Amino acid sequence: MTLGLVQVNVKARDDSAVARFWGEALGWGVSGDGDGDGVSRVGPADFVWPDPVGIRLDVVQVPDPESVKYRMHLDLASNSLAHQAELVARLRDLGATPADVGQGDVPWTVLADPEGNVFCVLEPRDMYRDTGPIAAVVVDCADPRAMARFWGDALGWTPHEESDDLTRLRSPKGTGPYLEFFHTPGGATERHRVHLDVAPYRREDQAAEVARLRSLGATDVDLGQGDVPWVVLADPEGNAFCVLAPR
Repeated sequence: MTLGLVQVNVKARDDSAVARFWGEALGWGVSGDGDGDGVSRVGPADFVWPDPVGIRLDVVQVPDPESVKYRMHLDLASNSLAHQAELVARLRDLGATPADVGQGDVPWTVLADPEGNVFCVLEPRDMYRDTGPIAAVVVDCADPRAMARFWGDALGWTPHEESDDLTRLRSPKGTGPYLEFFHTPGGATERHRVHLDVAPYRREDQAAEVARLRSLGATDVDLGQGDVPWVVLADPEGNAFCVLAPR
């Protein structure tokens, strides 16, 4: 039994505005924008889950996004230094702002979306040439190896690099973005409102998958979600994520 990574969930005060930013940033379409249900979806054209090539973003309206703090952000890919510069300029035109998270003199650019969620625009790297616009979903953590073991077992994803400072996982199909765990002493200080949503594949059992995740080290979390069809858990370092109903 394994789960699929359905989407990256982004909290926002104005889901429509943040979804429009990310749709323009990634060159993806936006659905649900203006429906009034507080959820706007951003995804590649003709996205149907499970999509072996990519994931989508779900931008969810919450009344107090400042109270939400996760340790996860997006890295965006570029294919040349010129493309990186053009992408940064375009993102700033869309409303992104420079962010200083103590990165110092690095070849990537750190920005924040219109509601302050930090993300990075990477310099060109060969390993990200076939990921699509999102190179990686990055998790700040104390123990990258342990986190990779948990998420690798949870998703059935393959390790691509493993050290005490950084571990990388990717779908066994060898497509789509990486899931990366980066050692961050003392934890991240910048605010993120991003977490993962996963789901059993069709005809799989949600309760059985939740039990399996608990056996791997996940714990139950009460975020005030009430009676909902998804289950909120936390990984071994306390990062909340949602297990949706089978898709």
